[in-house]
Parts: sequence; structure tokens; C-alpha cells
Amino acid sequence: MSRKAAEGLLAQVRDAVDRGATLHVGGELAEHGWFTPAVLTGVTPDMRAYREELFGPVAVVYSVSDDDEAVALANDVPFGLGGAVFSSDEQRAIAVASRLEVGMANVNTSAGEGADVPFGGTKRSGFGRELGPLGIGEFVNRRVFYVQR
Repeated sequence: MSRKAAEGLLAQVRDAVDRGATLHVGGELAEHGWFTPAVLTGVTPDMRAYREELFGPVAVVYSVSDDDEAVALANDVPFGLGGAVFSSDEQRAIAVASRLEVGMANVNTSAGEGADVPFGGTKRSGFGRELGPLGIGEFVNRRVFYVQR
């Protein structure tokens, strides 16, 4: 992470804290320019940390009452690269993950990765796919060639 990126992340964390979020640990620029891993709670829609991607070691933790509230919260962002659901109840996790508005949904892993697995997002996290069979189509010009006989 560059110094400029770390300073931007610090501004996002400070905005959240200034507006009432709780910083439990970290969230500082270390002497060497690195951003110390942080955990925030109490983040609300009026905070930058709610609406902007945090490109760095910041975990925002929310408490929800049920699966519907969790899905609504997860989908209430302008981004949709990927999401993960962890649970000992695999069928429940699959049901929740299937409702996420993301390009890549994972169950009991943070990311399903590999050269044969397509990569890409939805919303403001991009469009199309790279890698895998779906990704190959992004790099070719397909055309229909039809001859009526």
C-alpha cells in the first residue's frame, strides 16, 4: 500500500469515528507508512466507510438479527465484486450467498480462485469476466455467419 493510499484509508476511518463509529483496534499510520489493521463497529450509511470501498486492512463488523437483514445490508452498496458466507449450516449459507448481488459468491471460503474460475463483479465493481471459459469470451469478437439453403 502506498503512503497516499494509507492516508486515504486513514481519512475514511477518521470520518467514521468522527461520525460515531467505534474503532476497536489499529487504524493508524505506522512510522514506516503502513496502515495498522483496524476493526470498526457502529458504521452507518452517512459514513464514508459504509459507501466506499476500503482498500486496506479494515474490517467493518455489523450485527444483524436475521438472514434477510444480513442480505439487505450486504446488498446496500454500489459495489459487488465478491461476497462470502460462512456457516456450519451449508444449505443455509448457500441460500444466503445466492441472494448476494455480487459477481462472485463463496460459501465457507473467502474466495474460490484459480485460472479456470471466472473473476469479475457487478454494479460499480465492473462488468464482464476474466479467466475461465466465461472470461475467454471477453477477449474474442464473435460473429454469426449464417447461410440459408
